Amino acid sequence: MRRQGTLARSLAVAAVLGLGGSTYAVHAAADGTDDARVDWGACPKEVVAEAAPTVLRCATVPVPVDYADPDGERIDLTVSRLASTDPGKRRGTLMLNPGGPGGSGLAQPALLASRGIPADVLDSYDLIGMDTRGVGHSGKVGCGFTLDGPYTANIPPYAVDDAAVTARAKVAKQAAEQCARHDEKGLLPHLTTANTARDLDRIRAALGEERTSYLGYSYGTALGAAYASMFPERSDRVVLDSNLGDTHLTRDGLRRYAQGVEEAFPDFAAWAAARHGSYGLGRTAGEVRRTYVALAARLDEEPVGGFDGGLLRQYVFGQLFQETQYPKLAQQLQDLRAGEPEGAAADGAAGAAGPEVDNPLAVFAAVTCNDVKWPRDVDTYRKAVAEDRARHPLFGAAAANITPCAYWPYAPAEPPVAVDDDGPRNILVVQNQRDVSTPHDGGKLMRQKFAHRSRLLSVDDTGHGAYVLGDNSCALNTTSRYLVDGTMPKRDTLCRAD
Repeated sequence: MRRQGTLARSLAVAAVLGLGGSTYAVHAAADGTDDARVDWGACPKEVVAEAAPTVLRCATVPVPVDYADPDGERIDLTVSRLASTDPGKRRGTLMLNPGGPGGSGLAQPALLASRGIPADVLDSYDLIGMDTRGVGHSGKVGCGFTLDGPYTANIPPYAVDDAAVTARAKVAKQAAEQCARHDEKGLLPHLTTANTARDLDRIRAALGEERTSYLGYSYGTALGAAYASMFPERSDRVVLDSNLGDTHLTRDGLRRYAQGVEEAFPDFAAWAAARHGSYGLGRTAGEVRRTYVALAARLDEEPVGGFDGGLLRQYVFGQLFQETQYPKLAQQLQDLRAGEPEGAAADGAAGAAGPEVDNPLAVFAAVTCNDVKWPRDVDTYRKAVAEDRARHPLFGAAAANITPCAYWPYAPAEPPVAVDDDGPRNILVVQNQRDVSTPHDGGKLMRQKFAHRSRLLSVDDTGHGAYVLGDNSCALNTTSRYLVDGTMPKRDTLCRAD
């Protein structure tokens, strides 16, 4: 089972830290107003290593644990900055979020710089990364999840039948109870998208900015939509890339992951078919699909080297995030068909492993379950799994499966943030047409909700993340032009494939 545990490590976080001796702090006004002074210093050593050779500076911003008690207990949020390369052209701050919820964003300014974000954008903004509340260096939380435990992934496993849903319900219940037992500081109930949006506004104030621009990917689109709705007058230029479709992840949003797999898999299948002579998976995209479906069904009945069909389906889901991962995926399928899950499986999983699973898994569960009520009846999930297994056979029985939210011990403290279309037209919705976890429908939903305030930039491409993270020239040019010059497309636009 060693390989299964290793692969589980690479799948543990669907979304994708100790301080050293350096001192860094922010002296922020208690009421979040703009008379704050930020003292930038060295970043934590892990961030320094991850960001190298780019040099970032870091600071902390105190925020209330509970905004209903603003003078009560506080936590320090750690933020990072890649300062404008041309102060004469600087227009303000561009806050960043990589998604999750639960992903660390402290090194994100350096990542975007390394991926070639245009110099005009770097001139125009200080790029501000951060660990949001509960993550890493910002009041880190955990539930005691480990790689050898039963709960190792944000996305439930594929349920082959009703009995599999019942079995998963026991794991989900145990995970929720485990989070409650480990929440000694009482922080978990306060991890919500609304509170994180309030945190963004505290950070804006601490940085002395009247308004802030924002670039968020994946779950970061939900956070950005919440911020633009709660603080429309303080939002400047907002880019939402790879959209969930709302200000929070709902059960319907999670089920759309299965739609995303159905829409993204054909691109891989066509790629593999063109390389049938090397991988032997099929001469046409249809043959490749049939090969994969048959292999997964075979592993449901007879696992190979610790690989069952559910684990394979999660692996395929993860490898469809970027086209650069196609060769590894094809090699993996080739090995498994031969009954030899060596090489690609073990090596690929180990290479994708993160430093830990507990913190990101705990934050994902807390934010997702705190934002909105989820059904608590197991039969509801059994019915959905059966429906989606037929409707989206590649991944439906996973995305519709039961999660810890069905047993979450904390009730939402407030309703989820409602999208507010009453504000400036300043929201650019960017969406690949074939995205495995946030299908194009998520972008269309966000565009509909921000009807007056937004424009939709659809991109004829595959993968998760279009701006800078993708290769489409139109998406890059259009988004950069908006961030630098404020030029919003006059109408919804399709960026054709390069």
